[in-house]
Amino acid sequence: MKKIFMDHASTTKVDKEVIDAMLPFFSEYFGNPLSLHSFGREARKSLDQSRKKVADLLDAKEDEIIFTAGGTESDNIAIKGAAYQNKNIRESRGPHIITSAIEHPAVLETCKHLETQGFKVKYLPVDEYGIVKINDLKDSISENTFLITIMLANNEIGTIEPIEEIGKIAKENNIPFHTDAVQAIGKVPIDVNKLNIDLLSISSHKIYGPKGVGALYIKKGVKIQPIVHGGGHEKGLRSSTHNIPGIIGLGKACELAKKRMEKDTKYIKNLRDKLIKNVLQIEESYLNGHPEKRLINNAHFRFTGIEGESLLMRLDEKGIAAATGSACSSKKLQASHVLTALGLSPIDSHGSLRITLGRENMEDEVSYVSEVIQEIVDQLRSMSPLWTK
Repeated sequence: MKKIFMDHASTTKVDKEVIDAMLPFFSEYFGNPLSLHSFGREARKSLDQSRKKVADLLDAKEDEIIFTAGGTESDNIAIKGAAYQNKNIRESRGPHIITSAIEHPAVLETCKHLETQGFKVKYLPVDEYGIVKINDLKDSISENTFLITIMLANNEIGTIEPIEEIGKIAKENNIPFHTDAVQAIGKVPIDVNKLNIDLLSISSHKIYGPKGVGALYIKKGVKIQPIVHGGGHEKGLRSSTHNIPGIIGLGKACELAKKRMEKDTKYIKNLRDKLIKNVLQIEESYLNGHPEKRLINNAHFRFTGIEGESLLMRLDEKGIAAATGSACSSKKLQASHVLTALGLSPIDSHGSLRITLGRENMEDEVSYVSEVIQEIVDQLRSMSPLWTK
């Protein structure tokens, strides 16, 4: 049975060019980049080259990039680091963070933890498409607000937030602005200066790089406290011996993402649009998220009268890998916090399916998957007490 992978929002296959770039650093150039001998100097040179490749994808400077273990750690360093930098605010309302109700758990759980430490957090609502309401953002800013953290694009429904406008508001109010760009990187052109972004998180394995490595952009002049202490690596902000093979892989993945973005955008968007058109021909099927302001590879559906996990398992039996929501929270039984924030009922939320395409997917696969979804939806509805034609 042929297997079709359409869950690229959860992870991606490591590109062969990335693997080839990494391999020598496991056994040939294996030095510690902080060592002074030739082995260390070789590793340090490659480390610096990778830092430049990451910076180039963001139109940032090399010294504004620190390497991490992934998007979750980058989010934690950015948010907790900013919080600890401002922990001495003693106003009556306390230090204040603004975020959205549909952030990735890496942001939401970090904010919830900070609430137990005395920090205040405002969770902004979103509209029916998942877009943050700008007026709510403006109304939430206080003299104690020290950080705004809004994701660039949602990991479940693919909606792209008005980041440039949010960044402008943050700058006007002299508030550092962090964005989780884990899903958007490589799919959306990002200029951190034009967008007024101060802190930005990325993860390697979302852009055909290896797992276990990521990066955090920190605009020059923005001060945060370290949350991991040790030998003082990465400007003292992320102590731990560098994962050189992983960092090389991330650098190469960023280089390829920049090189291929225009071609990938055109190709993958065409597949996504065909998939959406086909699936929405199914009776009482709906697209979640914004119809236009969405990631090029994301198609998030809901189907009346069925349960998403059952649909997912039957797709898997057909060799098709998809998801019902975020892979980081897919084992939880409660309705998606993202879909709930859109105003959907728990029943409607549980009837959802996320398909995220990649550069290796083919047009005939989209046609096949569309047909299989129709077949399975019909089967599940024939057994569902929730479905009345």
